[in-house]
Amino acid sequence: MVLGRKREKKVKREKVKLTKASYMQAKNFLSFLKPYSGVYFIGFIFLFLSSAVSISLPYFLGEILGINREDIPNEWSIGDMNNIYGILVIIAIILPAQAVFSFFRIYTFSYVTQNTLKDIRQKAFEKLITAPLSYFDSSKTGETISKIANDTEKIQEVLTTTLAEFIRQSLVVIVGIGFIFTLSWKLSLIMLAVIPIAAITAMIFGKFIKKLSKLTQDETAKSNNILEEALVGIKSLKAYTNEFLELKKYEIAVDSVKELALKTALWRGLFVGFILTIMLGAIVFIIWMGIELIEDKTEFFKFILYTVMLGTSIGSLPDQYAKIQKAIGATESVMEIIQHETEYINTSLPAPREKIFDGNVELNNISFSYPSRKEIKVINNLNLSIKAGEKLALVGASGSGKSTIASLLLHFYKADQGSIKFDGKSSEDFPVNILRSQMAFVPQEVILLGGTIEENIKYGNPSASAKEVREAAEKANALSFIEEFPDKFHTIVGDRGIQLSGGQRQRIAIARAILKDPIILILDEATSALDSESELAVQDALNKLMQNRTSLVIAHRLSTIKNANKIIVLDKGRIAEEGTHEELLAKENGTYKKLNNIQFA
Repeated sequence: MVLGRKREKKVKREKVKLTKASYMQAKNFLSFLKPYSGVYFIGFIFLFLSSAVSISLPYFLGEILGINREDIPNEWSIGDMNNIYGILVIIAIILPAQAVFSFFRIYTFSYVTQNTLKDIRQKAFEKLITAPLSYFDSSKTGETISKIANDTEKIQEVLTTTLAEFIRQSLVVIVGIGFIFTLSWKLSLIMLAVIPIAAITAMIFGKFIKKLSKLTQDETAKSNNILEEALVGIKSLKAYTNEFLELKKYEIAVDSVKELALKTALWRGLFVGFILTIMLGAIVFIIWMGIELIEDKTEFFKFILYTVMLGTSIGSLPDQYAKIQKAIGATESVMEIIQHETEYINTSLPAPREKIFDGNVELNNISFSYPSRKEIKVINNLNLSIKAGEKLALVGASGSGKSTIASLLLHFYKADQGSIKFDGKSSEDFPVNILRSQMAFVPQEVILLGGTIEENIKYGNPSASAKEVREAAEKANALSFIEEFPDKFHTIVGDRGIQLSGGQRQRIAIARAILKDPIILILDEATSALDSESELAVQDALNKLMQNRTSLVIAHRLSTIKNANKIIVLDKGRIAEEGTHEELLAKENGTYKKLNNIQFA
């Protein structure tokens, strides 16, 4: 039961709170709607026409119910309100008209909504992929995806149906109240004192029961999760003799489900009793009072039909208004993504492939702290130069700043102080995508696309031919295992490349880098997670890749960097030592020598 109360509190916290900023963001959202405003306006015309038909139906039905058969004249014409056949002809005309109006209203609203949401999703995705990495450091990927997926669904529902229904029901209420007041203002006041209260109370009951049902579903999901974890980890469960513990956890979970389900059943029973007693009782009371106050039978039937319509409309308005509020809140979260700061990247054209510099790199007085933890200085007044075609290795303990230097070169982050130059030209003078087009990056943990091997290799150069892809795979020592697959280059690698081994994924990433043919190559511990056999194949591929290009190698295994032109030993963002492999080993009590002794002890 404690869990149940916690869940109830959680539901209460999920209530949408709108601020002035929420409505301002909703106004910004209208800019996406503006290109389709003409079509949307046409949709509203059809909405008003279909609403007019709906509002008029109780009037015509009241006329039919109020006609005495013996008083029907033998001759009649269309629109003759004294003859049932004349009225039926009118209804036979307006009902198909309403069907046509409703069709065009639904289609036009859907057309506007789908085009608007397409533009929003496309813009949001563009903003995300052009956002600086600092954005992803401070936001959760799952939440961001949820904003684009779930929040746009809320907006879609409101633009397509809820807003139209809210306006239609509002028109029914306004016109309906005005009409029944012309029939009997006394009975109208009685109706307004009874029906809205009953309808709103019924809606509150319904929302409360809906919350309880949601809590029951949550607890059921929790119990199913315990069951799934126990069965998936059955070996560990038995090995640690935790049968009693798991049974107790499951017992508490299913007991909570039972308690919530019984509570839901109790309130559902009260709700049904309330509806039958109060709502039907209210209608009976209105009918009884109507008999006393309205002598004309036709007018009385009209009053009752409009009263029933009003009760339904009034009861639905609060729920529709709540959905509109949620959509405004959803709009705010989506617009926050769209209005977020981005890198300057021209996404209308692919990055150029021509070479724009030779590959000389200079880092002058670079200092840097990650935006999420400004108090910790990761790089501290660092000076570093790499000549074109040179192979430079970075080593050091975890947190010494090795990967951060790679991120700064790739312009994933901007330095807090100092400058980075390429062939003597400041990195700030290059558009970000132009700068990155000159580099290739092979990380320690390679995450492939979910497509084929060929698609993953071509990610380095989407315009490459099948022959070029094959040559890149051969240079990366990947062709041998690719040819062993039945589908060869068309083999599906699975989600994130899960169907390939670590060494195979790494060689696909190297083939991708070979195909890009970069000026500058950055390797971030590309062999540290591999077994000895895979490491040899990958290292051989890397040696081929590093020929005749500027290479920055972040290494954990010192055996892979013996042939580097220069090795930089980092310590807390500063250069502690630098030199060749032999020069650093010659330093007594040197950090590099200690690392080497530990690895080869």
